[in-house]
Amino acid sequence: MNLKHLVVFCLALTGLDAARAADTSPAANPAAVEEVRSGKRKVARASWWGFDPADSTAALQAAINSGARKLIVENTGAPWITDKLQLASHQEIVFEKGVVVQAKRGVFKGTSDALFNASSKTNITLTGYGATLKMWKQDYDDKTQYKHAEWRHVLNFHSCERVRVAGLTLADSGGDGIYLGVARKGVPCSDVVIRDVACVNNYRQGISVISARNLLIENCVLKDTWGTAPEAGIDFEPNHVSEELSNCVMRNCVSENNRGDAYTFYLRPLRGESKPISIRIENCRSVGCRRSACFVTANDSDTAGVKGTMDFVNCKFESGQGAGIAVGDKPASGARVSFVNCQVINAATNQPATAPITLSSSSQAVEEFGNIRFANCTITDPRDRLPMSYHDMSGGAGLRDLTGTLIVKRGGKRAKHALTPKLIAEWMPHRSFKQITKFVTRDVRFEPALPAAKPDASRRCTARQRELSEWLLWAEAGQQVAFTVLIRPVGKGTPRPAPVTLIAPSGKLTKLKDAQGDGETAYSFQAAETGAHKLVCEPHNWTTTVNSATHRVCIYSTSGSIHFLGTTGEYFFWVPAGTKEFAVKVSGDNGGERIKAALRDPDGRTVEEKDSIAEAHQFLARPKSDSAGEIWSLRLDKPTIGVVEDFHVQLQGIPPVFSHTKESLLRPAK
Repeated sequence: MNLKHLVVFCLALTGLDAARAADTSPAANPAAVEEVRSGKRKVARASWWGFDPADSTAALQAAINSGARKLIVENTGAPWITDKLQLASHQEIVFEKGVVVQAKRGVFKGTSDALFNASSKTNITLTGYGATLKMWKQDYDDKTQYKHAEWRHVLNFHSCERVRVAGLTLADSGGDGIYLGVARKGVPCSDVVIRDVACVNNYRQGISVISARNLLIENCVLKDTWGTAPEAGIDFEPNHVSEELSNCVMRNCVSENNRGDAYTFYLRPLRGESKPISIRIENCRSVGCRRSACFVTANDSDTAGVKGTMDFVNCKFESGQGAGIAVGDKPASGARVSFVNCQVINAATNQPATAPITLSSSSQAVEEFGNIRFANCTITDPRDRLPMSYHDMSGGAGLRDLTGTLIVKRGGKRAKHALTPKLIAEWMPHRSFKQITKFVTRDVRFEPALPAAKPDASRRCTARQRELSEWLLWAEAGQQVAFTVLIRPVGKGTPRPAPVTLIAPSGKLTKLKDAQGDGETAYSFQAAETGAHKLVCEPHNWTTTVNSATHRVCIYSTSGSIHFLGTTGEYFFWVPAGTKEFAVKVSGDNGGERIKAALRDPDGRTVEEKDSIAEAHQFLARPKSDSAGEIWSLRLDKPTIGVVEDFHVQLQGIPPVFSHTKESLLRPAK
């Protein structure tokens, strides 16, 4: 063979080897598929339905739908590229070691498109020691490619029972590694075991638990979460009073390097009538997250606090940027919270004003804070500061039933502190505002305060109410009413459509079209009744502003407390005849989010002014005359220190109604 022929022969062999190397895809097996379909085989291999290195969605979905009791996804040497997949009941899927199931790039355009989905399914097992399910987080965060969202999860379960997830790495989602939510009201995910799982580099959370019964999370790692709030390792966050967190256990888990908190429990939506919680976090560790353990409930009414138990046992919280333990709005009558043999190590070392353990009450708190036990807990802190602090935004919620023992280690010394009432009073002295009887709005009808005045349509309201917002709109029967609703985002993200409800003076409820997030949404209706119609808007975490060019509109709050964001200007309110004393309580949202406020009398004179309000301040006043109603006002301005973002205003002893003009103000009907 001459040199020329030898070269040609070698090139031919090289091309053949390359072709063979490229063609490693397992061949489909129609005969085996038929045996699975007929019930002769209970164990199947995904490749029998084919493998396409560019897109295996159809093959993998067909394999899942086949009815096989056990489905093996083989390591083909290349990722299984796929679009959204729906899981099936009564099936175990085993991902072989080295398998990668990769979200197909350029799809998942829906804001809730998840990689694996299951709704109202039962008996699902996903096992994959050494296998990875991953998405394209960096793509979903690119607004030029995708609409912003936080629900593109890797594993998405709704109202499922008997779920097992083991050994898998869940990475790079556009939402959570695992989401446990509801498909039907009152039906949690139940009997769920998540074991030996790593949730890495997810966009919103490593794991989100919305509603769960009999949940075990064991030997899991939750790390490197960042993208959109809350950015936690794990977040227990019910959305509705009907949801539950019962018999939920985390054991031997690590939450590390998350931009948000390591272990978050945001339980405000649960109330006293909700099913009591029972949660236990045992032998878990956190390293290098924002805060280590954050537990928040509701304390905005007499029946707000969820009951039950929340126990942290033998946990180690290390190197948190903020507090090692943070507990917020914990009414003493609510769930019992305990920290047993826990360690807080080097928390908030760069935040000298932040204690390793922080307790806080919001401006809406109505009950004393407490029912927390610290049993033999150790705090290692290089800074000379108190181990525990209480931040009271309510100006009236005292401390009760804080018990146990704290051991503080600093500079080679060890000090043991029994949490007695005397020590708590010394560490965290309590401020107490004057208690003023709440104005009861039930069965109260409202009417114009100045009926002869004509509101100036050119003076538009700019007030932004955050989260659930209420407004009063006055109209007479037969009148055509027009108004607009403006939804604006808070921070990063695009507002979702917000439900709007109209409640007539008689109580008749009408669901209106959702308010959109791309400008003002216009509404109109013909009033069937004379009186104040209540508008209720639910803009999720964003803000609502309501304006009408035809009728009076006022800011309203059934609870008496109004949550503003970025709002300045003068707002008027009514002091009824016979009022002996009233108050306006104003508070910022934290040390950086503050407000300047001035209380003004009916003549426009400033009665009291307070700058840079962070913790609650109570403006006390007496009307000039108790025989006639009066219009007072509250002037809101930018603070000298801090910024105008979230703040709260509560009208005490007077109707919870604000107006941006005197002419639009409503008062209780005579």
